[in-house]
Amino acid sequence: MSDLEKYDAVLLSLAQQMDGGVAQLFEVLFNFLSRKTDFYTGGGAEAAEKMVMTAFKKYQASALEKSEQERKRKEAEERRLAERRAAAKAKEAAELAANGEPKIRELTDEEVAAFEAKQKGEKNDDSHKANGAQAAEDGTQASGSAAEKKDDESEDEEDEKNKGKLKPNAGNGSDLPNYSWTQTLSEVELRVPFAVTFPLKAKDVVVDVAKKHLKIGLKGHPPVIDGEMFNNVKVGDASWVIEDKKAIVLTLEKANTMEWWNRLVTTDPEINTQKVQPENSKLSDLDGETRSMVEKMMYDQRQKELGLPSSEEKKKQDILKKFMEQHPEMDFTGAKFS
Repeated sequence: MSDLEKYDAVLLSLAQQMDGGVAQLFEVLFNFLSRKTDFYTGGGAEAAEKMVMTAFKKYQASALEKSEQERKRKEAEERRLAERRAAAKAKEAAELAANGEPKIRELTDEEVAAFEAKQKGEKNDDSHKANGAQAAEDGTQASGSAAEKKDDESEDEEDEKNKGKLKPNAGNGSDLPNYSWTQTLSEVELRVPFAVTFPLKAKDVVVDVAKKHLKIGLKGHPPVIDGEMFNNVKVGDASWVIEDKKAIVLTLEKANTMEWWNRLVTTDPEINTQKVQPENSKLSDLDGETRSMVEKMMYDQRQKELGLPSSEEKKKQDILKKFMEQHPEMDFTGAKFS
């Protein structure tokens, strides 16, 4: 603490008693100097005015610099949040696109011919084989019926497992009596309203975010939240603001960006994550760079399902093919490249 800062408590106490704000504080200060000191007369009026302006300009510069740094910090934080939301949106769009891909593969001409030959062979089988085939078919149908029954039982068991759990709100989180929260795969956003009769300021609240623990409340009052979170968060990426001077809005970055939380803190009632509805993003809504990334992910997913090389693997193969064409004297038979 500097020599000047040690007087903060006294000056703050005075300022809080001034209904007229800073203007009244100046009135009191200069009135005191005129009555109890020779501030105005000791060195002349010009010297007194110069002393005031020198101090004013000195701390004006530092205040403006601090304000500019804070503005840049907020802009950087907003950019980071926008980038994280765009990345999460792109990931969800890619997953939805990939999950929506048909998993039916078109047969080749050779496979069609083999299938037709097999069908003709079966028609020429004797009655014993036909009966055997019928028995096998009956067994298959029975097996299929058993499998369907098992699937139904699994669904019933799943429903029983989720019985009593809350349905997610529109933001895939939960609306609780004292707060509400929403989530994407990568972020959690929490809103905590306070029933106060005065404009809420940062000095009035407690917001403590640890790796897996969260505490939020009003100073001097029992906390609204004070418990272990569902999973870890990135503490350095947490940010919060006061909304409408009545509520805290906190944004948390999940450490694991591939899971849905079923509760904010362990004391909350669970939500049924089977009913979570990811945002149905469209490629046309994304910026050029994000759209290119999503399209590449979609292409690679399709290639993987068909057992074909990804875009990166295909690029390497094309480079190798071109090199081999330029150097036919070199033998790459049996060579493996990664």
